[in-house]
Amino acid sequence: MHPFDVYDRIWQAKNYNFWFILNTTSAIDLSENNDAYKYKISGEVLRTAQRSMNASSPMHFEWTPSISTKKWIVYFYFVEIERLTDGLQREFTISINDNQFKKTVSLEYLKPVVVISTPVTGSLISFSIESTNNSGHPPILNAVESYTIGDLPNVPTAQDDVKAINQIKAMYCIKRGSWQGDPCVPSNFTWEGLNCSYGNPPKIISLKLSSSNLMGNIVSSLSHLSRLEYLDLSNNQLTGAIPEILAKLPHLRFLNLSGNNLTGSVPKALNKRAMDKTLNMSLTGNVALCLADPCLQRKKKRDILIPLVASVSSFFVILFGALALVWLSKWRRIAEHSKRTLRLKNRPFKYGEVSRITGNFGRVIGEGGFGKVYLGTLDSGTVVAVKMLSESSKQGYKEFQAEAQLLMIVHHGNLVSLLGYCDDSKHVALIYEYMANGNLRQHLSGVFKMQPTGDHLKVLTWSKRLQIAVDAAQGLDYLHNGCKPPIIHRDMKTTNILLNENFQAKIADFGLSRAFATENDSYVSTCPTGTPGYLDPEFQSSGHLNKKSDVYGFGIILFELITSRPVIMRSQDGSTSMHILEWLIPIVERGDLQSVMDPRLQGEFDINSAWKAMEIAMSCTRPTAIQRPDINHVLAELKESSVSKSSGSFEMTSLELHSDNAPVAR
Repeated sequence: MHPFDVYDRIWQAKNYNFWFILNTTSAIDLSENNDAYKYKISGEVLRTAQRSMNASSPMHFEWTPSISTKKWIVYFYFVEIERLTDGLQREFTISINDNQFKKTVSLEYLKPVVVISTPVTGSLISFSIESTNNSGHPPILNAVESYTIGDLPNVPTAQDDVKAINQIKAMYCIKRGSWQGDPCVPSNFTWEGLNCSYGNPPKIISLKLSSSNLMGNIVSSLSHLSRLEYLDLSNNQLTGAIPEILAKLPHLRFLNLSGNNLTGSVPKALNKRAMDKTLNMSLTGNVALCLADPCLQRKKKRDILIPLVASVSSFFVILFGALALVWLSKWRRIAEHSKRTLRLKNRPFKYGEVSRITGNFGRVIGEGGFGKVYLGTLDSGTVVAVKMLSESSKQGYKEFQAEAQLLMIVHHGNLVSLLGYCDDSKHVALIYEYMANGNLRQHLSGVFKMQPTGDHLKVLTWSKRLQIAVDAAQGLDYLHNGCKPPIIHRDMKTTNILLNENFQAKIADFGLSRAFATENDSYVSTCPTGTPGYLDPEFQSSGHLNKKSDVYGFGIILFELITSRPVIMRSQDGSTSMHILEWLIPIVERGDLQSVMDPRLQGEFDINSAWKAMEIAMSCTRPTAIQRPDINHVLAELKESSVSKSSGSFEMTSLELHSDNAPVAR
């Protein structure tokens, strides 16, 4: 049966004379909220079972392991495939080796349950499945498998090295087939480009990433590879300055940074080590790099300029004014081009056409500062969301048009796509891709219900929340670091994080967005705009807007993902209100993470991952911009926290049953 198994397990069907065979053609519930999804069990395996002849007859079997000292973990798979008409549920107790392991199970029709034993050992492994007094039905078993717990032949790689190399992998988006699992262990499967020392524990001593299409700055995580001897980052597209931390790697003997676009001057400490011949360093091909610290050539230029400042100041005033005009002209051209592109590439919509595709504006699916959002269907069958500008809108035509123009320039999988535009007399509309699962705030507040039944709430799992955070961070990273010039969203909040049918998150609502000329630009506003609770406190007080203002809003979104609490929490009578940070920080500082986690998760989350997410959110919401991390650093940290790590090693084995009373092992 292994063609139906994603892990290629072979399930063998066995029938036993003392048990009654059951089967069904009904569809087993394999949705992501149940055990079958977690353990990737095929419906083909679960559609058959065996049960004992009556409720008073237990299912019993035993087997003899080849090595009695080995520890075993057994997986039992159950699905109720009989329709029970008496209103009772099938309930039974599983026990192994005279209650070394014991658990009671109650089944619902067509809903799988997986029971995993604690490690058991012995010269004879015996199983018993017996109906409880509350059940008038015999016990059932659909499938069973067992694993031995194998001893790790090698000590895992040092955790500091593992963390550092995974950060490097995330920051540079390295996609290599071998870069999975432990970087150094086993030695036959060391990651490509790595060499390790195999002490206790193993550590990375060589990292070769030449010609790997690396972009951005040289990451600080390299400094945590404390035993690194050989580092080759040549022939990539690395930019920025050479960090002085590289000189602090005590064992580094070879450093190749040639063939990049590095700037600034070489740190003194690195030059000294090269002069002392304790480091072999290659920097050729970095045309903008000065080989001394400080850069002597630049210093000389400054000496020449000092006496000439008075005489040429007027020249620079004129020059900077001209550059400003050029820049303004450039953005006007971009805006005009984007508007023309809207009309040429996306067939312009007339108001009558917008009315027709929305069924005369028959179904409202949202409402914001611009006005109402309607569900529509294009002639091609594509479902769309139509945002209409209301005459009473708090945000004007300029902001509405700015959103359209911006979305024609930027394109990313984690930004909502603009499909069309209508500017017909008094009627203005934007036509977007439809995001079937609404916005993130709806899910966290519990107002978004499952479709099509709509009769019960869909609670976001912890892993899904982390993925939504990663998706949103990727969209924001593109705006901040992938767009030239950078773009500041200015209204990061959970209602502007939309979810498609696969729960992929995309950032929406760009009416307040602003583009900056350079990476380090800021903007001073005399009237800071945004949503209360998400506004950067430094921006509110000083009017200074920069990329870190978005990071603050993203941190608040993380807190909402963790707690499901709204950003402004009000008392039941509405007389008092509290910001989420006022409520949360004192509790977290006491170390009581459980008290702030969304209770609807029912404890189903990884505590280490939750603490990591909390730390990231705390760093994003520090009071001043300079204290907050860049979104690309946040993204790398989130990706690391979303990777689940296995705590043990398991050896799969076949289960041979030596009994006349045995289950259907499929």
